[in-house]
Amino acid sequence: MIHSMSGGILSDDTVYTFAKIEIEGAPRWYLAPFPVSAGDRVLAPLGREIAEGTVLRTEVCTRQTAPVPVNRAQELAGFAQKG
Repeated sequence: MIHSMSGGILSDDTVYTFAKIEIEGAPRWYLAPFPVSAGDRVLAPLGREIAEGTVLRTEVCTRQTAPVPVNRAQELAGFAQKG
């Protein structure tokens, strides 16, 4: 981990798995706290509800290469059906 002169972190080596999910016809990115694969049916937060969607693809990335800011990303809630 590298720190800046002002005390902030410049590099975070943590690896995250993101899943691109299609919910209600629109793709959305979520953190995947458990292994998922393309085609899996999963449950994910959507507003105040939990919606069912299909995993389109997954990406393993760092905080710097994440498709959405890690601190704003929501996590998948579970499996609806394993595909």
